[in-house]
Amino acid sequence: MEGFRYIPKKQLFDCSVPLTGARKLFVWDGVPEGLPFENVPSLDCAVDFGISTRVERIRYAPKETESVPKATVIVPGEEEITQVISVRVSPSPLLERTVIECAEKGKFNVVLCSHTVGQERFSTKGRIEIHVGKGASLDLVVMQNENSLSRHESDYRIRLEEESSLSLNIVTLHAGNVTNRIHSLIAGKKATCNLNGLYLADGQQIVDTDVVLVHNAEESVSRQLFKGILDGNSRSRFEGEVVVSPAGQKTEAYQANNNLLISETARASSDPHLVIYADDVKCSHGSTAGSVGDEELFYMRSRGISEKEARILQQQAFAGTVLEKVAHPELRERLSRLVEKRLRGEDTLCTGCSKRCC
Repeated sequence: MEGFRYIPKKQLFDCSVPLTGARKLFVWDGVPEGLPFENVPSLDCAVDFGISTRVERIRYAPKETESVPKATVIVPGEEEITQVISVRVSPSPLLERTVIECAEKGKFNVVLCSHTVGQERFSTKGRIEIHVGKGASLDLVVMQNENSLSRHESDYRIRLEEESSLSLNIVTLHAGNVTNRIHSLIAGKKATCNLNGLYLADGQQIVDTDVVLVHNAEESVSRQLFKGILDGNSRSRFEGEVVVSPAGQKTEAYQANNNLLISETARASSDPHLVIYADDVKCSHGSTAGSVGDEELFYMRSRGISEKEARILQQQAFAGTVLEKVAHPELRERLSRLVEKRLRGEDTLCTGCSKRCC
């Protein structure tokens, strides 16, 4: 065909996060390269202690009409970082499933990146099932960077066993409409669950975050910190529920959502709350939404920093408290640079390019 030129997939998209020694794996429109792709049982995150609240969402029985796809199965190794790059190329709606299985007493690092190639109205529904075995630890970073017309819904289903730990950091750099639903069950004694998120939005973009975290074991700890920087006519919604069951004595649970509004038309809604059925706990929650601080802005301007630069520095500092929770130094540095580029509007220089490179 005249004018047709074949472009190999790995030239079509290049993910440039510089992770030394990482095992890089690609998933193209839900189809993995070099990974198991099979039918596996859905992760059991059900909890039943006779409480009727939003925790009912943690019951994961599929609907009769729901098609459960085959899973991309990730069994990370202890000696390397596993980086999975999911790229959307076809505009057809996609339902994809990823299973991360962490063996007992292991220490694992996984990075999940999602991207779009082209400016089509991509629609993706993803299910990420995470099982952290007894005594194991998982450091998971999710980086979302898609075009302004894309819609991406991610449903995280997490189960933590005894003395296990999870650090989940979600960085939403760019997308049209993003929904992150995080359903986490702490099923084992002395387990720790850290959930963090940073979302950047402008124009007409929408970011929704919905968290249900259940403490169903003694001496467990959870910490949540979600922050958003909103410009233009963008919108964000955060709804978080921490449930401490009668079995969750000596629980420590902390939840916070903070939003920085840098335009008069940006809007953020937040509803964090606690449901506690144990009498020996330490729990707190809170949320804020506001503009940049005038006193700090005045201080920097009095020292010769322009107003535009001072505002960007404030935004970077605001985002930095989430980014500093990314344990891997190379990845943390790279994400910090990407966030700075986004805040400075440098991505607008790439609007004519079909790649959403990281």
